Amino acid sequence: MSATVTRRAPGKLFVAGEYAVLEPAQPAIVVAVDRYITVTVSAADGAEVVVDSDLLDHEVQLHRSEGTLYALAPADAEHVRGTLAHLVSTVEVIEQLRAEQGLTPEPLRLTVRSRLHEQGSKIGLGSSAAVTVAATGAVTGYYGMRLSPEARFRLALLASVRIDAGPSGADLAASTWQGWIAYRSPDRDALRRSLHLRGIAKTLRAPWPGLSIRTLPPPRDLALRVGWTGSPASTSALVANLTAGEWWRSSARADFLADSERWVTAAVRALERGEPEALLHAVRAARHLLARMDADAALGMFTERLIRLCDTAEACGAAAKPSGAGGGDCGIALLPAHHSPSALQTRWAEAGITTLPLQVPHPGTTPGFEEHYAGHGTPADPVSASQRGRP
Repeated sequence: MSATVTRRAPGKLFVAGEYAVLEPAQPAIVVAVDRYITVTVSAADGAEVVVDSDLLDHEVQLHRSEGTLYALAPADAEHVRGTLAHLVSTVEVIEQLRAEQGLTPEPLRLTVRSRLHEQGSKIGLGSSAAVTVAATGAVTGYYGMRLSPEARFRLALLASVRIDAGPSGADLAASTWQGWIAYRSPDRDALRRSLHLRGIAKTLRAPWPGLSIRTLPPPRDLALRVGWTGSPASTSALVANLTAGEWWRSSARADFLADSERWVTAAVRALERGEPEALLHAVRAARHLLARMDADAALGMFTERLIRLCDTAEACGAAAKPSGAGGGDCGIALLPAHHSPSALQTRWAEAGITTLPLQVPHPGTTPGFEEHYAGHGTPADPVSASQRGRP
């Protein structure tokens, strides 16, 4: 057992494929950015699990009962179900995996520090995913579990689907592998059923049809610029509204999925071939596709500020679109190298958009980085790896 283990995971932005990627095997492009959540795990004193998060004004003490963590103080139960839900689920999944091998848990102290906020508000960089990935690395590291990136990703996705099987997991992939990522999602409802019927270890070992993760080269002669609208948005609420509406069950959805795959595939090809003009064209097409879906479904993805963000960037020579679920949060612009980033920043400021100074960390900064993973097979055996931890 290590004395202290610290891991960090970056936030993410969608480049193309949002909403469509909710469908298993549909493609998307995501990119990691250099804002991080850091999780440190050490031995706890005075409680079975203690969480110290900078998103709360006090520490939360938890106790274990039959594989589930509960708040010691009744007033903290809302934090376990809300702010701390993904962190708690991550600890539960890892410890249930160990329990399936007869390994016992230890008192844990988890310290969480986040930079995925701006002026006290979330900015749409995937904080839930980043804390899940960072906690997965820190807790497994503390327990001496030497896992491959694939196994860590799978554990993180299982921790996520226990809370909500809706999200695709693309943000988890970006936080795990970093860089530019082409992603296709597995069937998360099937994973949740497997967890209930087969347990953690067997679900980890099983093939996950539809899942594919591979790295992409960064764009040639284009700079990624990120603007923040100043308005936080609820991804879960927007997704829930979309899936509950008539559009989700209409033929328009099938057309949307086909068109999204077409343009995401075109963007992937442009990145791989180093064709900036083709990438700009694909990103613009992806924006118009999302706008059509937004209008047809009456979703509210394109707010007034997101429209200004995109139109202003286009006037500066960039290809721009909302990133993620929309309704606020961030938008991205791919700006050709011969255009002025300061001019874009000035124009955004005049339009009420804050430029975020984000960069894409090199994927080589992830320990154990691997270039490609397709989930039709099985990962490096996470169960055997976990047995190397101390009971």
